[in-house]
Amino acid sequence: MKPLGPTDLKRLHRSWRRRTEGRIAVLLDGVQNPFNLGAIARTSAVQRIERGWIVGEDVTMQHPKARKLSMGTDRLVPWEHVPTTAAGIAAARAAGFAVVGVELTGEAKPIFEVDLRRPTCLVVGHEERGLSATALASCDDVVYLPQVGKVGSLNVATTLGIALYEVRRQEWAAEPTDAPPH
Repeated sequence: MKPLGPTDLKRLHRSWRRRTEGRIAVLLDGVQNPFNLGAIARTSAVQRIERGWIVGEDVTMQHPKARKLSMGTDRLVPWEHVPTTAAGIAAARAAGFAVVGVELTGEAKPIFEVDLRRPTCLVVGHEERGLSATALASCDDVVYLPQVGKVGSLNVATTLGIALYEVRRQEWAAEPTDAPPH
């Protein structure tokens, strides 16, 4: 077995793009670290996120550290700064998205138990404090990523990446059996 060459890799990615119609957005509720912002931009571009909202103006995609990690992919997703979490949630709903928080709470459900095959805006929070009270009170659903190791939480960019893949996985798993081969 050997790695795919450039042409075969393009074909593979094109076949997955054809199978992918679901709408996903992200709302960053207080993410402060520019490295996290850059990693989120890159993963969002990889998963063809329709749009992203960033609460506040403390850190932007133009920050040198964010730009370095995103490797220019920040331009592939429209990012909008919103003044408050409530404004971001209102914008997501106005764009037709269900708002799903990703947070470890007593009422949250494991991510794979929630149907995410609808237009979904995933909301992640501050690196240390998590989602704001406004976000938690406003979400249609709150989900978490089960963790079985001795560490109790993940980096916010990693968490969002895993959650984005679960949204796509649910879409792909629901395809009819006559779907094109991978």
